[in-house]
Amino acid sequence: MNELLIGILKSVWFLLLEMSPYLLFGFFIAGVLNLIIPREKIYTHLSGNKLSSIIKASLFGVPLPLCSCGVIPVAAYLRKEGAGKSSTVSFLSSTPTTGVDSILATYSLLGPLFAIIRPIAAFFAGIMSGSLTGILEKKHNEDKIKLTEGNSCIICNSEDSHSHNFLEKIKYILQYGFIELIDDAGKWILIGVIAGGIIGFIIPGDFIEQYLGNPLLAYPIMLLISIPMYICATGSIPIAAALIIKGMTPGAGLIFLIAGPATNTATLAFVSGKLGKRILFIYLFSIIITALLFGLIVDHIWKISGEDMNLITGGMKMLPMWLKIFSAVILSGLMIRAIGKNLSNKFFKKNKEIIDMKGNYKVQDMTCQHCVNTIENALKPIQGIEKINISLHDKLVQIDGEYDENSVITAIQKAGYSIEKK
Repeated sequence: MNELLIGILKSVWFLLLEMSPYLLFGFFIAGVLNLIIPREKIYTHLSGNKLSSIIKASLFGVPLPLCSCGVIPVAAYLRKEGAGKSSTVSFLSSTPTTGVDSILATYSLLGPLFAIIRPIAAFFAGIMSGSLTGILEKKHNEDKIKLTEGNSCIICNSEDSHSHNFLEKIKYILQYGFIELIDDAGKWILIGVIAGGIIGFIIPGDFIEQYLGNPLLAYPIMLLISIPMYICATGSIPIAAALIIKGMTPGAGLIFLIAGPATNTATLAFVSGKLGKRILFIYLFSIIITALLFGLIVDHIWKISGEDMNLITGGMKMLPMWLKIFSAVILSGLMIRAIGKNLSNKFFKKNKEIIDMKGNYKVQDMTCQHCVNTIENALKPIQGIEKINISLHDKLVQIDGEYDENSVITAIQKAGYSIEKK
């Protein structure tokens, strides 16, 4: 038993060492992108159902580090603020499948072929789903929604003309990249690393080769596993890497990397409820076709290359061991902090201050700590608010002070969430 545990821990530690430097760098780049390409800049380009809007939506989505959970409120606000259904679906398809953090982490464990193909597949999924939706919506004469005017500062949410110094911008980048994003994705990264370590150590290679080495079996099995499953783009990488090393066809691994992050019950319910069952069919169809098509492409490239393992294995062997260890320790600390915070909020603070306050608002589509941070940041600039209490467990936002209620409702809706007064 001790040998088994030690073996699994070694396998998990190896995966963490390989991923951590790229993940940390990716989270930093994500913070930079979020600063220079805030939501308001995205919204202004995505109105209507033109092909240019679909392409922009897919291009915007590829580098953004939003998982299936985090992309839902952004997509909801895109739709509400004037984005056509085709642009919204395009954004929903391309965004959760990849991101700057997952592209770098993909290279670290799965090499250059996956690192290149994965964002291309995400872009293709966005174009395909958006174009099919646009064709359908032309037949049904979708009403256009006027885009709201006025942009707010990404750092402080103020709409007044002002600027921030270099240190304030760096603080925001670090806060968003290493706190908010890891609060949102840390649990899933850790689950992925642990699952990958267990697969790598326990499951025999001949078992994987027998059942997942044949594309005719591996492709449908990966789709059946991936579609209802919730896993982030980065957390899926160590699982796919462990299976491929054990003998699963690389194309099946790519199917898992595409379909896993892009489809889950929450996302499918959102698409069905907000955009309609016809759009849900298009969304699922586009993701499945993209996954199968690019899975076949990866397997074909791998075979004509003579099954060169350098194409599908980690690309960061040149990094010094001290940097890997340092990065793994830092990332582990950040993930432990995030998981501890989330557990504390869930088990010890779920009934915190559910007391009489001036404003009590239900936000049913608040699903994670990232949602909590987004709503809190949206409310802070409102004049007259003295206290904000947000219970993720109860999906309740409580506010005290002398404030304008319409401003509160508008701020929460502008952040991408529905709201109802209790």
